[in-house]
Amino acid sequence: MRLLSTLSGAGSALLFATAPTFALDTTAPASLPVAEIATGFDRGDTAWMLTSSLLVLFMILPGLALFYGGLVRAKNMLSVLMQCTVITSVVMLVYVAYGYSMTFGDADSLFWGGLGKAFLAGVTPDSMTDAIPELVFVAFQMTFACITPALIVGGFAERMRFPAVVLFTVLWVTFVYFPVAHMAWDPHGLFFRMGVMDFAGGTAVEINSGVAALVGALLIGPRIGYREEAMAPHSMTLTVAGASILWVGWFGFNAGSARAANGIAALAMINTFVGAASAIITWAGLEALLRGRASILGAASGMVIGAVAVTPAAGYVGPMGAIVLGAVTAGSGYFFVQVVKERLGYDDSLDVFGIHGIGGVVGTVLTGVFASRSLGGMGYAEGVTMAGQVMAQIEAALITALWCGVGSYLLYAFVDRVIGLRVAPETERTGLDLVEHGERAYVF
Repeated sequence: MRLLSTLSGAGSALLFATAPTFALDTTAPASLPVAEIATGFDRGDTAWMLTSSLLVLFMILPGLALFYGGLVRAKNMLSVLMQCTVITSVVMLVYVAYGYSMTFGDADSLFWGGLGKAFLAGVTPDSMTDAIPELVFVAFQMTFACITPALIVGGFAERMRFPAVVLFTVLWVTFVYFPVAHMAWDPHGLFFRMGVMDFAGGTAVEINSGVAALVGALLIGPRIGYREEAMAPHSMTLTVAGASILWVGWFGFNAGSARAANGIAALAMINTFVGAASAIITWAGLEALLRGRASILGAASGMVIGAVAVTPAAGYVGPMGAIVLGAVTAGSGYFFVQVVKERLGYDDSLDVFGIHGIGGVVGTVLTGVFASRSLGGMGYAEGVTMAGQVMAQIEAALITALWCGVGSYLLYAFVDRVIGLRVAPETERTGLDLVEHGERAYVF
């Protein structure tokens, strides 16, 4: 035992004495591509754009899904959640297949980017857009493509067949959204060359979705019992929770459109704060003044339309301009929803056109006004006057409305002919949740 103890002690001493010989080499082999891929990227900008992409996804799921879901009747709650979820998933696949190429491809065209980057050809971990990986830019823009058709759901909520929603979505993003997004944001696009100011999607997202929802509401027709039966939102709690999530996510939507963590992103952020806040106070104030009481539904509507108004303007106007823009847009939306829509009698179930369409038009046009340096904005391009900028904004809004209106009409008609748009009357009365999806939102 003494011999074994002596040998063990000697072995331990020998091991510690030679330890440096066995130390691990922590230097990464030169063949690993990690360092090479990171070269040239701005890590702060990249981190912010990764975060912004997730914030925009957060806007859709669960934000928009809960906002819309609370506004419909309980028997159709799950149908809205299902539509938002599947639309998001389908558009993601379509976007990486050919949507990114159609929007930001290499084709020198006013209306589309071609198919040179279809299936993300040439987009690698070390390809760059500005100072961020191109794959991050793809993901960020992909979330914009996802939320836009999801917004349209509110126009025909509670009465459109689920397979029709999916087919229409694929066709609509292909022939309407991708071309308008190319026009707005690609250097070869029509609006970009016109000098139109559309920071985060006044044309491609807001006007586009609002017009498509209006066309759908008119073509499909009103819900059974519209203006005869009670169709109040089944859960304002869910609606306000969803609207609040939308507002939070909108900071990724607007500030992320700076494509960098810089002063323009900071400007877009503060504008998204104060523009929405101004619209909330305006909408609620109008309700209190004209109807005797302010509602949480009105406050939620103001929250959304204020963010909509700031979307095209976020990086171009100053905070004071954003406050005025939010107030003016909320007033316009309130008048349209409470007066114009009621007189016309059409059933845009969740006021997509009144909020996103009207908000998008007013925000896009007035961006040309409040971008003036004399009003605290960032100013115009050299040689451009306020009148010239406003005219370019009006032209872009009109072209978007026309492109979307005609395209959406043709696509709705095609889908109706192929598989049918509207659910059967008995399905509508029972509720889409149970008939189309075999589930109930609430079981007591």
